[in-house]
Amino acid sequence: MREQIFTFGQYLSEKFGTKVSKVPVSISGFTCPNIDGTVAKGGCTFCENDSFSPSLDKVKPLKGFFLNLYSLENPHLEQQLQQLEWQFKALSKKLTLENETQKYLVYFQSFTNTYAPLSTLKALYEKALTFDNVVGLSIGTRSDSISDETFAYLRELSKHTEIWIEFGIQSIFDETLLKINRGHDSQNVKNAILKAKEHGLKVCGHLIFGLPGEDREMMLQTAYAAYDLGIDSVKYHPLYVVKRTALANEYARGEFTPISEELYLDVLSEALKVKPAHVSVQRISAGIDDESLIAPQWCRDKNKQLRAVNQALKEIGLKY
Repeated sequence: MREQIFTFGQYLSEKFGTKVSKVPVSISGFTCPNIDGTVAKGGCTFCENDSFSPSLDKVKPLKGFFLNLYSLENPHLEQQLQQLEWQFKALSKKLTLENETQKYLVYFQSFTNTYAPLSTLKALYEKALTFDNVVGLSIGTRSDSISDETFAYLRELSKHTEIWIEFGIQSIFDETLLKINRGHDSQNVKNAILKAKEHGLKVCGHLIFGLPGEDREMMLQTAYAAYDLGIDSVKYHPLYVVKRTALANEYARGEFTPISEELYLDVLSEALKVKPAHVSVQRISAGIDDESLIAPQWCRDKNKQLRAVNQALKEIGLKY
């Protein structure tokens, strides 16, 4: 008998008594301190944000306008609120038709979604919570881009609704973070996760396997460290190369070799085997099936990835 891995969907359905789907939204005007030059320039070497964003075909971008923690005003807040409402309505309708979803968690996904003045964050978060059948928020951000006042605000918000913060841990090795131009060290991530937990917030940690220069043991050490920090949920990603990134240039010069499917499955299986039972799993694969993907080609077909993952897990008595 194979043991079912505890998924985030199970967590939500058990808590709310019905199916709950995450609705990913992206807000124009939000950026990243690793893009705007605050901590670094050019972004992480693997990052081409359009490749990791929900469809924004009908959302007019705010060209030349970017927020940060110290912005004094936001003249485009009303437009951002309208973008948020349009995206939620469009995506939640699609999810309901496809999955008979009853409730939703609004997922602020793209860019760094605490990297703005608290007044803007309050307006956006509280607007999202007014939508029909929304039970809470999941907020994707960086560990160096959230203020103490935002932590305090989210703590109060969490007393009345479901609040998650998603931090990109990626790696606990500073040499790796330097190679990918992350713009902060591993201690910064540890501090942010511990602070979030001190405020009673739920934390999802993102881990990337296959980062430049990392071997099997280093990848697993990152997973062990993330568990030890007390994360409540986890996303596992293989690193893949897309066009218009610094990593694509490194790959073209022969300076980076993507992780093989075999090694990824090996590391993932071990990471899942030792994962604490209460830590839910939100993602075990990643990829993109369009012209932007350069390598590895095994990341092109997500369904094939999932079949390979489940075959590997079958060998250790687990099922996703």
